[in-house]
Amino acid sequence: MNKTILSSAILLILFSACSSNTSNVAAQSESVGKDSANFTSVLWIDSIVNFGTVTKGQKVHITYKCKNVGNKPLFIYSVRPGCGCTVADYTKAAIAPGGTGEVNAEFDSNHGVPGEVRKSITVQTNTVNPSPLLIFTGTVTQPETSADSSKKK
Repeated sequence: MNKTILSSAILLILFSACSSNTSNVAAQSESVGKDSANFTSVLWIDSIVNFGTVTKGQKVHITYKCKNVGNKPLFIYSVRPGCGCTVADYTKAAIAPGGTGEVNAEFDSNHGVPGEVRKSITVQTNTVNPSPLLIFTGTVTQPETSADSSKKK
């Protein structure tokens, strides 16, 4: 029994020692986001984007820009796409007052069925105004088959 307890303790120490520095940075910026003394204001320059029409299978790159209009550093500490067809990344460094940041998204139109698309990305920041939903819309069309192109001739 003592060997089991000792083995468990060693494993716990090893796993604790392997934690990455990036999780510490994320935890620090998230704690700033919850401290109202560090709140700032953000202006989203383009929170709704229409990407137009794409053929199923294409990937669409979308960039949302924001500006820190407050007097404290702005931190974007979380972005969560509404579904698995979208991945998103964001400015990780503090955005100084007057500075700008970005949320970059990539939508894979290969997911789902062709038609109208409306997707969202939830953003969490250290702002007094509520964090917005970033929206993108567009149309996904079915790819043309060789039978379709021979009918046109």
